[in-house]
Amino acid sequence: MQWKKVAADRSALSHKVGYALRNPGRIPGYLKRAGRDTWLRLRHPDHISYYRAVMRHDIADGPEAAVGSTTHERWLALGQMQFDYLVSHGLKPPDRMLDIGCGNLRAGWRFIDYLDPGNYYGIDISPDILIAAEETLARQGLQAKLPHLAPVRDLRFAFLPDAHFRVVHAHSVFSHSPLEVIDECLAHVGRILAADGWFDFTFDRTEGKEHHVLREDFYYRTGTLTALAEKHGLKARFMSDWERLPHGQSKIRATHA
Repeated sequence: MQWKKVAADRSALSHKVGYALRNPGRIPGYLKRAGRDTWLRLRHPDHISYYRAVMRHDIADGPEAAVGSTTHERWLALGQMQFDYLVSHGLKPPDRMLDIGCGNLRAGWRFIDYLDPGNYYGIDISPDILIAAEETLARQGLQAKLPHLAPVRDLRFAFLPDAHFRVVHAHSVFSHSPLEVIDECLAHVGRILAADGWFDFTFDRTEGKEHHVLREDFYYRTGTLTALAEKHGLKARFMSDWERLPHGQSKIRATHA
């Protein structure tokens, strides 16, 4: 959809100058973030460690802001959108679900409430955001649902069993990941995915040059990610019905070939 601005190259100098002229009040914040990110990259050369440090800094402004929600109402709405979409596509209470990058359970608490006890597994590279997830869990009174929450160092899923999850979900994870991190995930997710399962992931889509902004936001062509999934024995398709929803990212679904 046009409002997703899939032709823009946000890394281009012309785009940055134009954006700054249209939004002069955001220049100080951008410069501050650029300096902060440069310092963090020097201290944490690998991307997972770097982005873990980004989350540690961002969570100081509140866990909902750290996962990209500017207001509590938006936090609730985005979680509801993710939940409704998966349920409309066949998620059932007996299904086991892995939520990659579960954050502070923006959507996760709804999945936990819906699924049978013990069927929700949430992982995140940020221990800080998982503490916020525990607070969300307690606030919603969902302790009896026995969800699994675990910090991870990578996306190899080595501690999880084979063919265990019917639904694997990664919302706003690949939009913050360089291609080597996405490749690692796609190389290993097939092992833990049930024979009839599916893996949904969102991404920032571009139809032009692939690029990143501050190594925090990454923009990919659809074909790049579907080809990467197919390299690892997965069948991937663009989810056009997601495009009709009010969300800036696009979605791909991967299944066993």
